[in-house]
Amino acid sequence: MAQPSVSPAGRISWRPVTASDFPLLADWLARPHVHRYWHHDFSPEGVARDFGPGTRGEEPGEDLLVSLNDQPIALVQRSLIADYTEDFTELSRIVDVPPAALTIDYLVADASRIGRGLGTAIIRAVVADSWRAYPRSPAIIVAVVAGNIASWRALEKAGFHRVGEGDMEPDNPVDPPLHVVYRFDRPATPVPPSS
Repeated sequence: MAQPSVSPAGRISWRPVTASDFPLLADWLARPHVHRYWHHDFSPEGVARDFGPGTRGEEPGEDLLVSLNDQPIALVQRSLIADYTEDFTELSRIVDVPPAALTIDYLVADASRIGRGLGTAIIRAVVADSWRAYPRSPAIIVAVVAGNIASWRALEKAGFHRVGEGDMEPDNPVDPPLHVVYRFDRPATPVPPSS
């Protein structure tokens, strides 16, 4: 489990997703505000197919169940971009991607919490932890479908800067291919531990 981070929203912590979390993830992925941008099969079989390899250590990325004051509220995925060759190649056509750069993806399960600073607080906490967890990573680079304004605004509020835009394969086929790309570089000074 990650060191907890305290934000105005409360105590944010996370742990790796386990198979026992699959029903919860299926519920979240079925919610309209999530399914719009996380276009996953939310059937039990689909969730097991998409998240099972991560729980068994067969996938290089991390699936993290995020809690606020010990209540599950979000999912974050974190990985080295280079561990996923197609993603690395596609993103590298738009911006410079250092070999050890990270990426994150995130969802907030409760639609009533969108636009209230929770996503930004989670992103900030995960970014701070990433510098400790991945000491060789120089940057975190995130591509967001351009129409998902709430997502890229949360990145901006968390300190990311837009570094490019270009066409990428969207997660949801209803979206146009235009993505905006954000980057957060490792701070020059060491990141203090979360309180």
